[in-house]
Amino acid sequence: MKNHWDLSGEAFERLLSWLSPDREKAGARYEEIRRKLIMLFTRRGCDEPEALADETINRVARAVEESRLSDYEGDPILYFYGVAKNVHLEWTRVRKIRPEDIPSFEPFASEQEFSCLDQCLLQIGNHSRDLITGYYQQSGREKIRIRQALADQLGIGMNSLRIQVWRIRNTLRECVLNCVHKTVAQ
Repeated sequence: MKNHWDLSGEAFERLLSWLSPDREKAGARYEEIRRKLIMLFTRRGCDEPEALADETINRVARAVEESRLSDYEGDPILYFYGVAKNVHLEWTRVRKIRPEDIPSFEPFASEQEFSCLDQCLLQIGNHSRDLITGYYQQSGREKIRIRQALADQLGIGMNSLRIQVWRIRNTLRECVLNCVHKTVAQ
């Protein structure tokens, strides 16, 4: 992240004043903005959404403190979202180069995962199993044609199909991870 700046009491008061002249409304607005920022960072897959929300708030407070927002007339949440976008981009850059995030190579894990995937596929319903296997069975142009046929067969749009497959895939991912952990623990 960029150079760190701590939010002082005076800076926090100025931020609240910028949000609303009424102290009660400003406090409620601050809480709402912080909650929305945490939800935003959570949806983007950040593992430290509270810290990133606080960093975003600190940067906006610093801009208020330095009088860079004296002529800002829009909804304050929009400014927070703009700053949050930059904070997220910085977080992803830092995150990508962390060596501890690179999974270690375990040759036996692949076989375990395939075995667990087979077990998990048997646990989900026939419809879900047919949908997920059909969705991923081809590649290239054939893949596109088959996916469109699946969507047509179900009477849904491509986006709805993608959402259904994403949900099934997440369920399978959880199941496979649990299965692998149980297998390793034994």
